[in-house]
Amino acid sequence: QSQLVESGGGLVQPGASLRLSCAGSGITLDAYAIGWFRQAPGKEREGVSCITSSGGSTNYADPVKGRFTISRDNAKNTVYLQLNSLKPEDTAVYYCAAADYCSGPAYYWGLGTQVTVSS
Repeated sequence: QSQLVESGGGLVQPGASLRLSCAGSGITLDAYAIGWFRQAPGKEREGVSCITSSGGSTNYADPVKGRFTISRDNAKNTVYLQLNSLKPEDTAVYYCAAADYCSGPAYYWGLGTQVTVSS
């Protein structure tokens, strides 16, 4: 079964860092652009960041610019999202998705990993 698997979430204090991973299972990620999304309780899902299949281009939502970094290791079939200087408003379930290009319709979604930022 082809799927994306997120990991790396957790409960951290404001200002802390986490690294999220999105691994492909039965999917070769280097064929796809990979996006990270998040959904906080009572809010709509929002795009956080995206990286092209080659890794040559990335983009970020304004609330995370300068704090989050997306990268990929195609040899490990994994995409990462480094979260630094975390704020309580970053609390959400984080999902990754695979598409032909950033902003394109996703073919695959993961089940998500919870990030909670609280003192």
